[in-house]
Amino acid sequence: MISEPEMAGEFGAAETREVVDGFAGHPGGGPRHRKPWLWALGGMAMASVLWTAALSLYGSDDRRPEMHGYQLDQDPCPSVRLKSLGAAIAPREPTMDMGTGLLQHAALDKIRCVIPLRSPVEEERPVDGWSIEYTVGIAVALHKETDPGAEFEAQRRVTDLGFDPEAKLETVPDLGDKAYLLTRDEGDAELRVLEGGAVLSLSLAAITLYQSDGRGDEVAGDEPDVPDPAPYQAAMISDMRDLMAGLKR
Repeated sequence: MISEPEMAGEFGAAETREVVDGFAGHPGGGPRHRKPWLWALGGMAMASVLWTAALSLYGSDDRRPEMHGYQLDQDPCPSVRLKSLGAAIAPREPTMDMGTGLLQHAALDKIRCVIPLRSPVEEERPVDGWSIEYTVGIAVALHKETDPGAEFEAQRRVTDLGFDPEAKLETVPDLGDKAYLLTRDEGDAELRVLEGGAVLSLSLAAITLYQSDGRGDEVAGDEPDVPDPAPYQAAMISDMRDLMAGLKR
């Protein structure tokens, strides 16, 4: 990780000077008294001037985030190709995805879906025994009114099951404004990307299934370990790039 450069030196202390002539007295020699409410009005006026100046210099905190061309005018899940994960594991089921519906609102557009990858064909699946199948989760949220950056950082280790302090977190360079890969011991991984007001997620999960012919006398045997998702990280990043490009107009 590239760290910020160190400062070569320190700024010198600014010279300060108190101006007391106008408050210590006046040409008549006696102390000058001012009414307290005049001081209050003067303070309020100065605060107003400073606040206006700060807004003009730095802008307000409610600026709308840059959307970078992202749009959710329709459900993108049926058209997500998953080309790289399809080549590395198995193609997606072409006509099947489990979605939660497209939310469209003036402040937020949002979609989430789960796409199963194609199951092993009958010739490859054991009649009695364990098999492993994969699903891909897609989530897109377009925040059109408020910047999601702070929330994105705060939820770095939050999963669908809650906060997981043991999850492995890796930064992914050159992807959106910020991106990281979250991997859990259960064998699933999630790639999250922030770009302006867009927050995108692509997750990969493996599940173990037991196939039985129903006779009831078979021995299940040991359940296989869930595969490590590390070999599929490059494919996840590639498919995320495709997803991002497909949502921009």
